[in-house]
This record gives sequence, C-alpha cells and structure tokens, in this order.
Amino acid sequence: MFDVGDFIIYGSNGVCKVTDVGPMKMPGIPKDKMYYTMVPCYIRDSEIFTPVDNERVVMRKVMSKDEAEDFISSMPDIGELEIIEEKKRELEYKQAVLTCDPTVLVELIKTIQIRMDERIAEGKKVTSSDSKYFHLAEDSLYGELAISLDMEKDEVKDYVKNKVIAG
Repeated sequence: MFDVGDFIIYGSNGVCKVTDVGPMKMPGIPKDKMYYTMVPCYIRDSEIFTPVDNERVVMRKVMSKDEAEDFISSMPDIGELEIIEEKKRELEYKQAVLTCDPTVLVELIKTIQIRMDERIAEGKKVTSSDSKYFHLAEDSLYGELAISLDMEKDEVKDYVKNKVIAG
C-alpha cells in the first residue's frame, strides 16, 4: 500500500503523487472501500481516484535516487525489443509502453531509434507509429527519472546521455 506523499507510477498517467488514502467522500460510494487520490505530476489540473486494490492498472512506487542512478548505469547493457512480425510492430510497441517497466521502455526507445536511423539513412520518413511510441516511451521513462533524481523532466534526457556516454 502507498502512503500520502508517495510518488507512484499509475499506468499511462505516469508519475502521480498520492494526496489521500481512504474512503471516497462522494454520495453513493461505499464507505468501506479504500481509494487512492492522486495528482498526476505531468498532467495539469487533474486528479485521479482509484481503488487501493486496483489490479487492472500498473501501480508501483517510483525508483529511489540510488535505484535510478543504478538503472541509468545499466542502460548500455539493455538490448532492443525483438519484433518478430512486422505487421504486429505497433501492437508490440503499445504493449511495451503499457508495461510501465523502465527496462522495457529503454528496449523500446533503442528499437525505435535504430529503426528511425535506418529509415532516415535510406531517405525514408520516420513513421508516425515510431514517432508516437518513441515519444510515449521517453516521456514515461524520463518522467519517472526526473522525480527520482529531483530534476526537471526536460533535463533528464541530456543527463542520461552524458552518464551513459561517460560511463
């Protein structure tokens, strides 16, 4: 269970801060069911209510600063996704993003980056699907790392790049 003040990953909403844990204060909602009230860190003017026992959406604590630093150090060792059927590429991308797993997100970013580089080298345009899922994966990954490292989200990409290159 999460506590008030915890930063968690909540599915496609990304990083959220838990602002309350308890029964919903709305008419018609049973008072014996516990809910998290959360505020997404990167979605303005939004509030989320979800049952504490919700198992349909990924909910996990954000990495600690040490875990984030260790994770960044491990990035060069993370491979790419294995896309077996080209026709299912977008589905594979979507499933990867839905995991909310930082390792899978790095695999996805690397996979798409290689594909985009190849397409550009061949004089082709980057596909809208590649672009969409590349940005979703980066947004999700860098959003979590920003909270973990106490940085602005737009600073994280360069920070990661410098750490990975510097080794």
